[in-house]
Amino acid sequence: MSVHINEHFTYKKIFKITAFPIVMMLFISLYSVVDGLFISNFSNNDAFAAVNLIFPFIMIIGSIGFMLGTGGTALVSKYLGEQNKDRANKTFSLIVYATIALGFIFSIVGAILVKPVVILLANLSPESADGMIEYAVMYGQIMMLGQIAFMLQNVFQSFFLVAEKGKTGFLFILIAGISNIILDALFIAVFKMGILGAALGTIIGYVIGGFGPLLYFIFKKDLPIRLGKSNFYIKDLLKSLYNGSSEFVSNISMSLVSIIYNAQLLKAFGTNGISAYGVVMYVSFLFVAIFIGYSIGMAPAVGYNYGAQNKEELHNILTKSLIIIGGISILMCVFSLSTSHPIALLFSRGEEDLISLTTTAMLVYSIAYLAMGISIYSSSFFTALNNGAISAIISLCRTLIFQIGLAFLFPLIFGDKSLWWAITTGEILSVLLSSIFLITMRKKYGY
Repeated sequence: MSVHINEHFTYKKIFKITAFPIVMMLFISLYSVVDGLFISNFSNNDAFAAVNLIFPFIMIIGSIGFMLGTGGTALVSKYLGEQNKDRANKTFSLIVYATIALGFIFSIVGAILVKPVVILLANLSPESADGMIEYAVMYGQIMMLGQIAFMLQNVFQSFFLVAEKGKTGFLFILIAGISNIILDALFIAVFKMGILGAALGTIIGYVIGGFGPLLYFIFKKDLPIRLGKSNFYIKDLLKSLYNGSSEFVSNISMSLVSIIYNAQLLKAFGTNGISAYGVVMYVSFLFVAIFIGYSIGMAPAVGYNYGAQNKEELHNILTKSLIIIGGISILMCVFSLSTSHPIALLFSRGEEDLISLTTTAMLVYSIAYLAMGISIYSSSFFTALNNGAISAIISLCRTLIFQIGLAFLFPLIFGDKSLWWAITTGEILSVLLSSIFLITMRKKYGY
């Protein structure tokens, strides 16, 4: 399965280099899905709604890791393309150490903010939300204990690909994901620990996926990049943050979208609205993971060929990627349309109102899968080209501007049920914006 980032990419080689990161992202997404599945079936609706209410805030804190991982990968790949291995190693090490430091700071800040954020959102519900508040605060504060490990996990999964060790990165995530599933079953279904067990199981998975690779990059000697001594290259750190700003904006924006939607749905439908939206997001997490995994897998090759000024190969990678993503998008849409009702049954505990609301939401959201893949890949493509500005604009408009704006606008014009169409419409607008940038920047980068 070994493919080098300086090769000419056929469809077969693209599959080989992206297979592991896609599966890795799927397992990372399973953390939240598994928590929700066990809580929805072995606890109560307040606990299930609580996890969905606070999870976007947890992801905001953890998005630092996505930013440093994707932004740092673009820069380190560029140094390797320029044959500057010493600078690549030192920059890689600097990014890891910065992740640990920032993770410590933001974990403390996050733990302090959990309760006021939960209370602010829960008070929008037309019904009593005291039980949901208690569960959400408990889950959120415990999850903050694992944020350093979660951030490191996100950083290392990008750099495993630069080190051409995608299979090893996959094994770490596989072990972490299976551990989370087993521990959730044990803590929630057997020991009846509820939301506490869900949080502990997830944190243990994060520790395996975050600190295991830390030791690997220290002690494994035959790697293109290794963790060791570093200089404080402030420009490289800032460049990594800049490169990864689009992924940071994207994750922040997606979390803010979820928070806004939770608020709007609480006002319109109560806790059932949050539960229905949570199920839609669980399916979306898995589908988006495929797009993100593909983008992560191809990013080092794009960064390398950009550094080597191989414009012909950049064109080859982009063309094949757009074809692949288009095909996957169609399959996702068809799958979501055909399985909306069975999936709603899986998370609803037989509650008819919740089943109906969830099924409707999934049917509408299915259309969004036709558009989101192109936008996600376009943003990642420009990140790999070290153009964080365009990448950030795509991400910012896709979520923070289009989707949040429409989340407020649609209910005013079309009523509460139109909320489900806001995200879908936002995705369509974002793919149009992405296409404009891909066309106008073609001459500059030669792809």
